[in-house]
Amino acid sequence: MKAAAAVAEILKREGVRFLIGYPVNPIIEAAAEADIRTIIVRQERTGLHMADAVSRISSGERIGVFAMQHGPGSENAFGGVAQAYGDSVPIVVLPGGYPRRITNI
Repeated sequence: MKAAAAVAEILKREGVRFLIGYPVNPIIEAAAEADIRTIIVRQERTGLHMADAVSRISSGERIGVFAMQHGPGSENAFGGVAQAYGDSVPIVVLPGGYPRRITNI
């Protein structure tokens, strides 16, 4: 089992109904295969604020999950992460990364 599939399975077991994502992130495809509805956004901040809204609307009973690309994607999402942290809103942020075969790890 690949790491993305394992993460998707854990999200499903935790009751995550949908995953908000900005391509490219292998967790998006793995979540779809695990029957978690995926919602694709066009900008990282938008996706992060959607995940924030999921948690706020449900008073933390449902946790918003956002998957995005690494590097610039993480930087673009930082404002939303800071806001959620400052307001004590529980969210899960899953930035992607390079495959291990490319990084020689």
